[in-house]
Amino acid sequence: MKRYLVVLALAAVLVVSAFGCSSTADPKNPDSIQIATGGTGGVYYPLGGGMAKIFQDKLKVSATAQVTGASIENMQLLSKGEVQVAFTQNDILDYAINGKEVFDKKLDKIQAIGAIYPEIVQIVVPADSKIQSIKDLKGKKVSVGAPGSGNEANSRQILEAAGITYDDIKPELKSYADSADSFKDGLIDAMFVTSGIPNSSVQDIAVSQGVRVISIGDDVKAKLKEKYPFYVDESVPKTTYKGQKEDADTVAVLASLAVNSDLSEDFVYKLTQALFDHLDTLAKQNEKGKEIKAEKALEGITVPLHPGAEKYFKEKGIAK
Repeated sequence: MKRYLVVLALAAVLVVSAFGCSSTADPKNPDSIQIATGGTGGVYYPLGGGMAKIFQDKLKVSATAQVTGASIENMQLLSKGEVQVAFTQNDILDYAINGKEVFDKKLDKIQAIGAIYPEIVQIVVPADSKIQSIKDLKGKKVSVGAPGSGNEANSRQILEAAGITYDDIKPELKSYADSADSFKDGLIDAMFVTSGIPNSSVQDIAVSQGVRVISIGDDVKAKLKEKYPFYVDESVPKTTYKGQKEDADTVAVLASLAVNSDLSEDFVYKLTQALFDHLDTLAKQNEKGKEIKAEKALEGITVPLHPGAEKYFKEKGIAK
């Protein structure tokens, strides 16, 4: 009987404790946040670690950079409330909220903080290739990215703006790694790569055989941005890769930060303020931090901002 009463008492304590914990938790103003990033070998994860440290130091919250499958998975995690902050490309952010391309339905509870740095679309060919423009890709073997990836969507949209479909080329749907191997072996004539520069896979190819990044052309860029406003103008400087002797004019999507919309305006305002007011600190922790500029944070953002982020940028005189 005594043993039964003891067990009953312990059960009561556990129930009270459980309810006590849940009643003090405030999902709108959490004291612990998860930041969805990417793989350990990419840019998102270490940069997210630097941001987590800033949030901990300035906001006094526990913040952790979480390893994920990057942009597409991050939007799903954010929508479900499994993370509070997420890295993503601005085009993937647009697709998620509008239920397009890689998403078969609209995801809710997602709002933007802002863009952080460009991920440049690079059309890479061998240095001695006769391909000089997008039009020259007709009839060629072109790696457009892994099936269903953001990279593949970028490739298709840019070809479309140039009046080219997959029927006009010999498309190869390959990952970066597979594309690089095929490129080295001469099995493809060109490859689309969406990433920061220099891209390590392209750099590796350039060392052994030299490469060029071809320009997209102003007419193609204009048509592209008219239909897909999340693209911004960018260039790949001639010194980026061995074999490239001229700057390449192209476009970029933007690595961006998004938050769960359930977070309060005050919390996201402080989150945005902590990040953009301390970019010098982030730059010391991660080289990519040097590319982040508050005045460019709303370029290419085609989805609603979280009210907290909007408040911060309005105070800074930065308009969407």
